[in-house]
Amino acid sequence: MRRKPRIPPSPLPQREGVDPVRLRLPAAGAWSTVREHLVERLAGRAPVIDEMLAAGQVVAADGRPVTPETAFVPGMFVWFHRELPDEERVPFPVDVVYRDEHIVVADKPHFLATTPRGSHVAETALARLRRELDVPALGAAHRLDRLTAGLVLFTVRPEERGAYQSLFRDRLVRKEYAAVAPYAKDVDLPRTVRSRIEKERGVLAAQEVPGEPNAESRIELVEHRDGRALYRLLPRTGQTHQLRVHMSALGVPVLGDPLYPVVAAPVPAGDFRRPLQLLARALEFTDPVTGRRHAFRSARTLGAWSAYDDWAGGGQAQ
Repeated sequence: MRRKPRIPPSPLPQREGVDPVRLRLPAAGAWSTVREHLVERLAGRAPVIDEMLAAGQVVAADGRPVTPETAFVPGMFVWFHRELPDEERVPFPVDVVYRDEHIVVADKPHFLATTPRGSHVAETALARLRRELDVPALGAAHRLDRLTAGLVLFTVRPEERGAYQSLFRDRLVRKEYAAVAPYAKDVDLPRTVRSRIEKERGVLAAQEVPGEPNAESRIELVEHRDGRALYRLLPRTGQTHQLRVHMSALGVPVLGDPLYPVVAAPVPAGDFRRPLQLLARALEFTDPVTGRRHAFRSARTLGAWSAYDDWAGGGQAQ
Protein backbone atom coordinates (compact mmCIF):
# COMPACT_ATOMS: atom_id res chain seq x y z
CA MET A 1 0.00 0.00 0.00
CA ARG A 2 1.39 3.39 -1.03
CA ARG A 3 1.65 5.84 1.84
CA LYS A 4 0.14 9.29 1.52
CA PRO A 5 2.79 12.00 1.55
CA ARG A 6 3.21 13.85 4.81
CA ILE A 7 1.84 17.35 4.51
CA PRO A 8 4.28 19.90 5.93
CA PRO A 9 2.95 22.62 8.24
CA SER A 10 2.05 25.84 6.53
CA PRO A 11 4.93 28.33 6.39
CA LEU A 12 2.40 31.18 6.10
CA PRO A 13 0.22 32.46 8.94
CA GLN A 14 -3.51 32.87 8.58
CA ARG A 15 -4.89 36.13 7.26
CA GLU A 16 -8.11 37.42 8.83
CA GLY A 17 -8.66 33.92 10.26
CA VAL A 18 -8.39 32.34 6.79
CA ASP A 19 -5.82 29.65 5.95
CA PRO A 20 -3.50 30.12 2.99
CA VAL A 21 -4.15 28.05 -0.11
CA ARG A 22 -2.00 24.90 -0.27
CA LEU A 23 -1.25 23.25 -3.61
CA ARG A 24 0.65 20.04 -4.24
CA LEU A 25 2.32 19.81 -7.61
CA PRO A 26 1.50 16.69 -9.67
CA ALA A 27 3.71 13.60 -9.52
CA ALA A 28 4.60 14.07 -13.18
CA GLY A 29 4.33 16.70 -15.87
CA ALA A 30 6.08 18.54 -18.67
CA TRP A 31 6.40 21.86 -16.83
CA SER A 32 9.93 23.12 -16.31
CA THR A 33 9.07 25.70 -13.62
CA VAL A 34 6.51 26.06 -10.85
CA ARG A 35 5.29 29.20 -12.60
CA GLU A 36 4.44 27.28 -15.77
CA HIS A 37 2.35 24.81 -13.79
CA LEU A 38 0.53 27.51 -11.81
CA VAL A 39 -0.32 29.43 -14.97
CA GLU A 40 -1.83 26.29 -16.50
CA ARG A 41 -3.53 25.16 -13.28
CA LEU A 42 -5.02 28.55 -12.51
CA ALA A 43 -6.08 29.28 -16.07
CA GLY A 44 -6.29 32.88 -17.15
CA ARG A 45 -4.43 34.25 -14.12
CA ALA A 46 -0.90 34.61 -15.51
CA PRO A 47 -0.61 38.36 -14.71
CA VAL A 48 -1.79 37.76 -11.14
CA ILE A 49 0.62 34.85 -10.69
CA ASP A 50 3.51 36.94 -12.00
CA GLU A 51 2.64 39.72 -9.55
CA MET A 52 2.51 37.26 -6.65
CA LEU A 53 5.83 35.68 -7.60
CA ALA A 54 7.46 39.09 -7.96
CA ALA A 55 6.18 40.05 -4.51
CA GLY A 56 7.38 36.81 -2.90
CA GLN A 57 3.82 35.79 -2.02
CA VAL A 58 4.12 32.17 -3.16
CA VAL A 59 6.33 30.11 -0.85
CA ALA A 60 7.66 26.57 -0.57
CA ALA A 61 7.59 24.35 2.52
CA ASP A 62 10.72 25.97 3.93
CA GLY A 63 9.12 29.41 3.69
CA ARG A 64 11.35 30.58 0.86
CA PRO A 65 9.65 32.49 -1.95
CA VAL A 66 9.02 30.70 -5.21
CA THR A 67 10.51 32.68 -8.08
CA PRO A 68 9.67 32.62 -11.79
CA GLU A 69 12.72 30.40 -12.24
CA THR A 70 12.00 27.90 -9.45
CA ALA A 71 12.17 24.44 -11.00
CA PHE A 72 9.10 22.22 -11.07
CA VAL A 73 9.58 19.37 -8.58
CA PRO A 74 6.97 16.57 -8.64
CA GLY A 75 4.99 16.42 -5.40
CA MET A 76 6.26 19.78 -4.17
CA PHE A 77 3.94 21.83 -1.92
CA VAL A 78 3.45 25.57 -2.34
CA TRP A 79 1.35 28.04 -0.35
CA PHE A 80 -0.13 31.46 -1.04
CA HIS A 81 -2.95 33.67 0.17
CA ARG A 82 -5.80 34.27 -2.23
CA GLU A 83 -7.08 37.81 -2.48
CA LEU A 84 -9.96 38.17 -0.05
CA PRO A 85 -13.25 39.20 -1.67
CA ASP A 86 -14.94 42.43 -0.69
CA GLU A 87 -17.54 40.95 1.66
CA GLU A 88 -20.59 42.52 3.23
CA ARG A 89 -20.32 42.24 7.01
CA VAL A 90 -23.11 40.27 8.66
CA PRO A 91 -24.09 42.61 11.52
CA PHE A 92 -24.92 39.91 14.06
CA PRO A 93 -22.59 38.25 16.57
CA VAL A 94 -21.50 34.64 16.79
CA ASP A 95 -22.25 33.70 20.40
CA VAL A 96 -20.07 31.14 22.16
CA VAL A 97 -22.29 28.71 24.08
CA TYR A 98 -19.51 26.48 25.42
CA ARG A 99 -15.74 26.27 25.27
CA ASP A 100 -13.13 23.92 26.69
CA GLU A 101 -9.70 22.71 25.58
CA HIS A 102 -11.24 20.39 22.99
CA ILE A 103 -14.34 22.04 21.50
CA VAL A 104 -16.17 25.31 20.96
CA VAL A 105 -19.94 25.33 20.49
CA ALA A 106 -21.19 28.49 18.81
CA ASP A 107 -24.66 29.90 18.18
CA LYS A 108 -24.45 31.14 14.59
CA PRO A 109 -26.72 33.90 13.26
CA HIS A 110 -28.66 33.74 10.04
CA PHE A 111 -26.81 34.89 6.88
CA LEU A 112 -23.33 33.93 8.14
CA ALA A 113 -21.60 31.02 6.39
CA THR A 114 -20.06 28.38 8.66
CA THR A 115 -16.73 27.98 6.83
CA PRO A 116 -14.94 29.76 3.96
CA ARG A 117 -16.45 28.85 0.64
CA GLY A 118 -17.02 30.70 -2.62
CA SER A 119 -17.56 34.41 -2.03
CA HIS A 120 -17.81 33.97 1.75
CA VAL A 121 -14.30 33.76 3.18
CA ALA A 122 -13.28 36.05 6.04
CA GLU A 123 -16.91 36.81 6.86
CA THR A 124 -17.68 33.31 8.15
CA ALA A 125 -18.27 31.84 11.59
CA LEU A 126 -15.00 29.91 11.51
CA ALA A 127 -12.83 32.88 10.51
CA ARG A 128 -14.55 35.16 13.02
CA LEU A 129 -14.08 32.73 15.89
CA ARG A 130 -10.44 32.12 15.01
CA ARG A 131 -9.88 35.88 15.29
CA GLU A 132 -12.07 36.57 18.29
CA LEU A 133 -10.92 33.58 20.36
CA ASP A 134 -7.32 33.65 19.08
CA VAL A 135 -7.47 29.94 18.19
CA PRO A 136 -5.89 29.66 14.72
CA ALA A 137 -6.26 25.86 14.64
CA LEU A 138 -10.04 25.97 15.17
CA GLY A 139 -11.92 23.80 12.69
CA ALA A 140 -15.54 22.94 11.98
CA ALA A 141 -16.82 19.44 12.81
CA HIS A 142 -19.90 19.99 10.58
CA ARG A 143 -21.71 22.81 8.79
CA LEU A 144 -24.96 24.71 8.76
CA ASP A 145 -26.38 26.39 5.68
CA ARG A 146 -25.51 30.08 5.53
CA LEU A 147 -29.19 31.04 5.86
CA THR A 148 -29.80 28.72 8.83
CA ALA A 149 -29.08 29.91 12.37
CA GLY A 150 -28.13 27.88 15.41
CA LEU A 151 -25.60 25.59 17.00
CA VAL A 152 -22.35 24.57 15.33
CA LEU A 153 -19.59 22.40 16.82
CA PHE A 154 -15.97 23.45 16.28
CA THR A 155 -12.83 21.60 17.34
CA VAL A 156 -9.76 23.17 18.96
CA ARG A 157 -7.11 20.54 18.15
CA PRO A 158 -6.66 19.39 14.54
CA GLU A 159 -5.61 15.91 15.63
CA GLU A 160 -8.99 15.45 17.38
CA ARG A 161 -11.18 16.79 14.58
CA GLY A 162 -11.73 13.40 12.99
CA ALA A 163 -13.13 11.97 16.21
CA TYR A 164 -15.79 14.70 16.40
CA GLN A 165 -16.58 14.56 12.68
CA SER A 166 -17.18 10.83 13.03
CA LEU A 167 -19.97 11.55 15.51
CA PHE A 168 -21.96 13.15 12.69
CA ARG A 169 -20.93 10.54 10.13
CA ASP A 170 -21.99 7.71 12.45
CA ARG A 171 -25.23 9.47 13.50
CA LEU A 172 -24.22 9.71 17.14
CA VAL A 173 -25.36 13.32 17.51
CA ARG A 174 -28.94 14.19 18.36
CA LYS A 175 -29.83 17.27 16.33
CA GLU A 176 -33.05 19.17 16.84
CA TYR A 177 -34.25 22.05 14.67
CA ALA A 178 -37.15 24.47 14.94
CA ALA A 179 -38.93 25.87 11.90
CA VAL A 180 -41.82 28.20 11.20
CA ALA A 181 -43.89 27.34 8.15
CA PRO A 182 -47.52 27.45 7.01
CA TYR A 183 -49.98 25.32 8.93
CA ALA A 184 -51.68 22.64 6.85
CA LYS A 185 -54.33 20.64 8.73
CA ASP A 186 -54.32 17.95 6.05
CA VAL A 187 -50.64 17.11 6.66
CA ASP A 188 -50.63 14.19 9.07
CA LEU A 189 -47.96 14.75 11.73
CA PRO A 190 -45.80 13.53 13.32
CA ARG A 191 -44.25 11.57 10.50
CA THR A 192 -40.86 10.41 9.25
CA VAL A 193 -39.95 11.50 5.73
CA ARG A 194 -37.47 9.43 3.73
CA SER A 195 -36.26 10.24 0.23
CA ARG A 196 -33.20 10.45 -1.97
CA ILE A 197 -31.76 13.96 -2.19
CA GLU A 198 -29.01 14.97 -4.59
CA LYS A 199 -27.40 18.33 -5.25
CA GLU A 200 -25.35 19.11 -8.32
CA ARG A 201 -22.26 21.27 -7.97
CA GLY A 202 -23.01 24.81 -9.09
CA VAL A 203 -26.80 24.35 -8.82
CA LEU A 204 -28.43 26.29 -5.99
CA ALA A 205 -31.23 23.88 -5.10
CA ALA A 206 -31.08 20.21 -4.16
CA GLN A 207 -33.64 17.80 -5.58
CA GLU A 208 -35.49 14.68 -4.57
CA VAL A 209 -34.81 11.98 -7.13
CA PRO A 210 -35.82 8.33 -7.53
CA GLY A 211 -33.62 5.80 -5.79
CA GLU A 212 -32.56 4.42 -2.43
CA PRO A 213 -33.34 6.97 0.31
CA ASN A 214 -30.32 8.78 1.72
CA ALA A 215 -32.19 11.40 3.75
CA GLU A 216 -34.45 10.88 6.75
CA SER A 217 -36.25 13.51 8.83
CA ARG A 218 -38.73 13.27 11.67
CA ILE A 219 -41.22 16.17 11.49
CA GLU A 220 -43.47 17.10 14.41
CA LEU A 221 -46.06 19.83 14.90
CA VAL A 222 -45.49 21.80 18.11
CA GLU A 223 -48.31 24.36 17.87
CA HIS A 224 -50.09 26.57 15.35
CA ARG A 225 -51.83 29.94 15.16
CA ASP A 226 -52.91 32.45 12.50
CA GLY A 227 -52.14 30.07 9.66
CA ARG A 228 -48.56 29.49 10.77
CA ALA A 229 -47.06 26.59 12.69
CA LEU A 230 -43.99 25.91 14.78
CA TYR A 231 -42.39 22.60 13.88
CA ARG A 232 -39.80 20.40 15.56
CA LEU A 233 -37.47 18.75 13.04
CA LEU A 234 -35.23 15.82 13.90
CA PRO A 235 -32.90 14.95 11.03
CA ARG A 236 -31.40 11.49 11.13
CA THR A 237 -29.12 12.17 8.17
CA GLY A 238 -27.37 15.31 6.97
CA GLN A 239 -27.92 15.84 3.25
CA THR A 240 -27.58 19.37 1.88
CA HIS A 241 -30.81 21.37 2.46
CA GLN A 242 -32.48 18.18 3.70
CA LEU A 243 -34.98 19.76 6.09
CA ARG A 244 -35.87 22.52 3.67
CA VAL A 245 -36.47 19.99 0.88
CA HIS A 246 -38.59 17.72 3.09
CA MET A 247 -40.72 20.57 4.44
CA SER A 248 -41.35 21.85 0.93
CA ALA A 249 -42.25 18.36 -0.26
CA LEU A 250 -44.93 18.21 2.44
CA GLY A 251 -46.42 21.46 1.14
CA VAL A 252 -45.25 23.54 4.11
CA PRO A 253 -42.04 25.28 2.97
CA VAL A 254 -40.04 27.06 5.65
CA LEU A 255 -40.87 30.76 5.75
CA GLY A 256 -38.20 32.95 4.17
CA ASP A 257 -36.81 30.17 1.98
CA PRO A 258 -35.56 31.58 -1.36
CA LEU A 259 -35.09 28.14 -2.96
CA TYR A 260 -37.95 25.84 -2.02
CA PRO A 261 -40.41 25.20 -3.52
CA VAL A 262 -39.50 27.76 -6.22
CA VAL A 263 -35.95 28.90 -6.90
CA ALA A 264 -35.95 32.68 -6.67
CA ALA A 265 -33.00 35.04 -6.89
CA PRO A 266 -30.34 34.40 -4.22
CA VAL A 267 -30.53 36.63 -1.17
CA PRO A 268 -28.30 39.59 -2.15
CA ALA A 269 -25.38 40.64 0.02
CA GLY A 270 -26.46 43.16 2.62
CA ASP A 271 -30.13 42.10 2.60
CA PHE A 272 -30.78 40.84 6.12
CA ARG A 273 -34.57 41.10 6.01
CA ARG A 274 -36.85 38.14 6.65
CA PRO A 275 -34.27 35.48 7.58
CA LEU A 276 -35.01 31.85 6.83
CA GLN A 277 -37.11 30.55 9.71
CA LEU A 278 -34.95 27.53 10.45
CA LEU A 279 -32.92 27.17 13.63
CA ALA A 280 -30.53 24.42 14.75
CA ARG A 281 -31.89 24.48 18.28
CA ALA A 282 -30.21 21.58 20.09
CA LEU A 283 -27.09 19.39 19.93
CA GLU A 284 -26.57 16.38 22.20
CA PHE A 285 -23.67 13.93 22.10
CA THR A 286 -21.11 12.09 24.16
CA ASP A 287 -17.70 13.68 23.80
CA PRO A 288 -15.43 11.11 22.06
CA VAL A 289 -12.34 12.52 23.77
CA THR A 290 -13.47 13.23 27.34
CA GLY A 291 -16.47 10.89 27.59
CA ARG A 292 -18.57 13.78 28.91
CA ARG A 293 -22.23 13.96 27.93
CA HIS A 294 -23.09 17.31 26.32
CA ALA A 295 -26.50 18.89 25.73
CA PHE A 296 -26.57 22.38 24.22
CA ARG A 297 -29.50 24.63 23.31
CA SER A 298 -29.61 27.75 21.19
CA ALA A 299 -30.77 31.00 22.78
CA ARG A 300 -32.00 32.35 19.44
CA THR A 301 -35.66 32.69 18.50
CA LEU A 302 -37.50 32.62 15.20
CA GLY A 303 -38.97 36.02 14.43
CA ALA A 304 -41.89 34.75 12.34
CA TRP A 305 -43.16 32.99 15.46
CA SER A 306 -42.23 35.41 18.26
CA ALA A 307 -42.83 38.67 16.38
CA TYR A 308 -44.37 37.96 12.98
CA ASP A 309 -45.17 41.57 12.03
CA ASP A 310 -41.57 42.63 12.64
CA TRP A 311 -40.25 39.67 10.63
CA ALA A 312 -42.71 40.20 7.76
CA GLY A 313 -41.84 43.89 7.71
CA GLY A 314 -38.16 43.15 7.26
CA GLY A 315 -36.95 43.46 10.84
CA GLN A 316 -33.34 42.37 11.41
CA ALA A 317 -33.49 41.19 15.02
CA GLN A 318 -31.32 38.13 15.52
